[in-house]
Amino acid sequence: MSELNRPLSSEASEAQGSGLIKTLRRWFTPESGEAETVRDVIEELIEERNEESPPDGGPVIDPNERLLLANVLKMRAVTAADIMVPRPDIVAVEAQTPMLEVMALLMKERHSRLPVYRETLDDVIGMVHIKDVAVMVAERGVVREGGPQPRLSEIVRTILFVSPAVRVLDLLLEMRLKRTHMALVVDEYGGIDGLLTIEDVVEQIVGDIEDEHDGEEAPPIVERPDGTVAADARVTLGEFEERFPGVFSAEEHQTTDTLGGLVIRLAGHVPGRGELVKHPSGMEFEVIDGDPRRVRQLRVRGIPKPAPTGK
Repeated sequence: MSELNRPLSSEASEAQGSGLIKTLRRWFTPESGEAETVRDVIEELIEERNEESPPDGGPVIDPNERLLLANVLKMRAVTAADIMVPRPDIVAVEAQTPMLEVMALLMKERHSRLPVYRETLDDVIGMVHIKDVAVMVAERGVVREGGPQPRLSEIVRTILFVSPAVRVLDLLLEMRLKRTHMALVVDEYGGIDGLLTIEDVVEQIVGDIEDEHDGEEAPPIVERPDGTVAADARVTLGEFEERFPGVFSAEEHQTTDTLGGLVIRLAGHVPGRGELVKHPSGMEFEVIDGDPRRVRQLRVRGIPKPAPTGK
């Protein structure tokens, strides 16, 4: 038996247990006489620098455990609105769509679930799962055009509707209890604001999860040999300034989140493909890709150089 798989001796087990008991006891009988919350003690354990053995004999937390605990604590104030996929990026299917087209859309988008709506996205009736589509294809032989075409409504599953203000941890619990992996975020008028999945929530704790269907995405910011910069319109102003510092004003940071939002604000409308939008600094944004509702890709020219710092 290897050392890693060998069970702890009774002495080691008692020592580890006593350290944990000491830590637990501090929650209820602190030396200062003031009650410490569980959160306070966990944060103190996370900040513990001595990975060999904490000075008070408490349990050792390795870097991976520390990271997970820190992420959970940060999620206390994170809401559905903070992590949802925005409405323009939602891929959904109309309830009257033929099954062959539904299959094609699922394969094209590499999604396992899609919201199903009537006429507009604000009237979602549920979601369709790729497993149900596969079963229907196997049982009814929906394999070619002209064959029997069952209705999509026959296999629609229920979907969860949530407020944008719901806490992510509460949402995770609700999704587990209701055994659903998808939720739609609705505004005060019942319109659809965004979408999130249980994977989106879990990724807030463990980091990005990539499966066999996830391809490599293009970098959000790419510097070209000709001196221009190609940027995804969803790049935040803060992310852009990590590469090119001092470009945006404090007011722009307060009123705008993304490059796309800034371009729309500067233009006064949603600019079309090929349109140039000038920034007060002299920088130019060219719209490379977009549609009447949003901007997707930008080319940036004339990025100002950061001012030299005096010694």
